[in-house]
Amino acid sequence: VKANLTMFLVESLVYLTETTCPTGWTNFSCSCYLFSDESGSWDQGRENCRARGADLVVIDSPKEQEFLLRFTSGSAWIGLSDRDEEGTWKWVNKTPLNLVYWEKIQPDNGGGDPQWGEEDCAEIRSDGWNDLSCDASLRWICEKLTHTNTPTPTQTTFHL
Repeated sequence: VKANLTMFLVESLVYLTETTCPTGWTNFSCSCYLFSDESGSWDQGRENCRARGADLVVIDSPKEQEFLLRFTSGSAWIGLSDRDEEGTWKWVNKTPLNLVYWEKIQPDNGGGDPQWGEEDCAEIRSDGWNDLSCDASLRWICEKLTHTNTPTPTQTTFHL
């Protein structure tokens, strides 16, 4: 008598882990980055990033700064501002500013020149960071954690 034996393996010893970024995003370290093609204010950039499940980039290592400079042409918004308190720069994730890559004499809040107004948002440029009016129109850089597929149970069928 032939018996069919079906075995379901609830937990598999084979785990497929895949780190992926959405199409159009660039993977670096544990994050995915989107370098926007469109321009807008700091708030528009942040809104666009958040609509994609991300936020403006938080730069927390020298390697990340170097990576961003390789992929950024011109200038772009980063997730840093002193809107809450003038002179106290914070990232969009509420962490304080520890590493700094300000250009010489920056941040200067417009240097006191009324034509520049308040400069409460930060941009990345080839020479470093600069504070700028949040209403200026720039491209932006979004960042989100890479997606890791969680291991899924597998089903194996044996026929005897």
